Amino acid sequence: MPSAGIVPRRAVQLAALFAMMVAFTAQLVGALLPVIPLFIAASVVNLGLDLVLQHKQPGLLAVLGRIRFDVTVRQLLRDMLILVGLLHIDGINPLEEQAPLTITLLLFYGTHFVCQAVAVLVRRTRSLPFVTRNIDASALRLCDAPPRILSRQTGRRLLRFSVPTTAGMMLTSITTDAYWGGIGLAVSLALSAGGTLYLGTWLLPKKRVANEKQALEWLDNWLAEYQPTVGMYFSGGASSAYQANMWLSTLAALDGNPIIVLRERFMVQKIEATDVPIVCIPKVANLMRLEHSTLKVLLHPANSGKTSQILRIPSIKHAFTNHGESDKLSSCNPYAKAYDEVWVAGPAARDRYQLADIGIEDKDVIEVGRPQLAPIQPYAGAPAGRPATVLYAPTWEGWDGNPGNTSVILAGENIVRELLADENVRLLYKPHPMTGSVDPRAGAANSRIQAMIAEANAGRSGARPGPEAAAELARRTEELDALTTSAFRKSADELERMRLQGTPPEGRAAAVDAAVTAWEAAYWNSFPQWEHRIITTARPGIFSCFNEADVLISDVSSVVSDYLTSEKPYAVANTSGMSEDDFRANFPTVRAATILTPDASGVAGLLDAVRNPEQDTLAAERAELKEHLLGPSDPPSSVRFNQAALALGTKADERRVRMESRLSGIPGQRSQDDVNDAGTAGHETSGASDTTAAV
Repeated sequence: MPSAGIVPRRAVQLAALFAMMVAFTAQLVGALLPVIPLFIAASVVNLGLDLVLQHKQPGLLAVLGRIRFDVTVRQLLRDMLILVGLLHIDGINPLEEQAPLTITLLLFYGTHFVCQAVAVLVRRTRSLPFVTRNIDASALRLCDAPPRILSRQTGRRLLRFSVPTTAGMMLTSITTDAYWGGIGLAVSLALSAGGTLYLGTWLLPKKRVANEKQALEWLDNWLAEYQPTVGMYFSGGASSAYQANMWLSTLAALDGNPIIVLRERFMVQKIEATDVPIVCIPKVANLMRLEHSTLKVLLHPANSGKTSQILRIPSIKHAFTNHGESDKLSSCNPYAKAYDEVWVAGPAARDRYQLADIGIEDKDVIEVGRPQLAPIQPYAGAPAGRPATVLYAPTWEGWDGNPGNTSVILAGENIVRELLADENVRLLYKPHPMTGSVDPRAGAANSRIQAMIAEANAGRSGARPGPEAAAELARRTEELDALTTSAFRKSADELERMRLQGTPPEGRAAAVDAAVTAWEAAYWNSFPQWEHRIITTARPGIFSCFNEADVLISDVSSVVSDYLTSEKPYAVANTSGMSEDDFRANFPTVRAATILTPDASGVAGLLDAVRNPEQDTLAAERAELKEHLLGPSDPPSSVRFNQAALALGTKADERRVRMESRLSGIPGQRSQDDVNDAGTAGHETSGASDTTAAV
């Protein structure tokens, strides 16, 4: 059943289309009869409605384009109806007055189509075979983009430039004086012709960026100069960027020269603030240029259809790091066989791969811990003098329809209801960003949960932080945004953003870390400790929520493994239909958890254990499970991760040495130059060759 918000939106869209059809009909009737007031009103309303819809409902107008009723056809029809209307108005001479108007109108459309052609040429010249960030690409002759209305917004340009024409024609309809229509058309023609000439300046040498050949040569030279050694490869949809972002700090801390390799152009702006150079190479043919670089190791936080393309480069060693570890099948994907090594947090994941029996050899599984978990603070005891803070962070429904993936649908409302019923609980609700993307029931349950929390907050009261807390948060937000976001003009395109996002200033990464820490402190201080919070934004991050919480309620997901770093109490919802014993046996990460059934009957006992540590019987098991899942704390995970990267890089070096040795020293596997030289020598001394062969 459609949600309440979708029906009115569709009704508005249908009403807008109906209004446009009525306006065209009224314009036609007013032109033919003629009824001048109706003709003028319909003409103005028709154009005005199209202008509004271009801004508010571009998707709706795209539907009209699919039935060959696009903006050019609509505006041409409007102008033709205006000319028809003028023919039927007494006092306007068709030959002496309307003919010049028609000719000028045709010239206007001629300049419009020329502008479209120039816009296509400009866009082509401003499309490089790659996109960069955190790299000085000024040698590519990057410059500001032309105005959007000239280069990319064809429909808006035509409609806006047509406003003077319509206004002048309407004055002619009222006064029967073609002078006003001529003035309007002259203004429109001047705007269109002038805009075309101005846009054409981007085709001149002064504003032309490097061509594809020059750009690829620049990329090769930059790779040779920077000499990357270790990188992260990522490809995915817009909502999957978090999978790469969680590895940014770890990648930046590795020994060597790190690099980030992307495949989708939009992803360049989805990667969070980092000083690591970013190169997006969409085409496979250009991606293969990395084979001739110094890059030794690529880390892969996710599988994608385009991953197989980079795996074709044998000179680079590939390690699958995943974007989180859980007991779900997605953490043991058979695709992992394609990588040279699979890096996991601890022994639990190693065992998981062997039990899954998917062809991953144990020698290729490397335990590296989870270095990005360093910001998570350890357990500091039971809450004293304040409400217990419960973090409910359910995962999403997944692709396979398994009811045990997320608790939101079957148990979420019951869990939240039990928590809200306890006056000494503050709830932090942080659902997975993809909740509801596959199963509408999850999205609907998520909405109901948020409504329950908002209603509970309305019934609570107490002391609130003063205005200085909100002011501090605003100040910290502004400071953090200045460090982590780039301000672009509305007309900015990829090349302009590349120019603005060149080499980052020295020390920016450390400044961002400090700003994030300060922002998070200001965020939590700006709200009372009794107020529930719904957190659906990227900030505060999940680790900050971990530090604020006394207990976690989640599903079988990587959130549980990460939270165990703190050794705080946690609970996992069992919506799989299994018995508790089977659930614990099948999912080792829940071994030290309180298991909640769909009716959430265990919430009260969980809260008692949080408030009274003597009732917490799972503390020792949590400490043991932490090491089993995440590995030992000594040496630190960051050290082990770096050692694994260096070791894999050494393997890449050893392979290169072996290949060079084979190509230069083993008969039948010499380099092409050697083969050519041998062939030439053979022609020159064919007799000797024959003699030697005979001997």
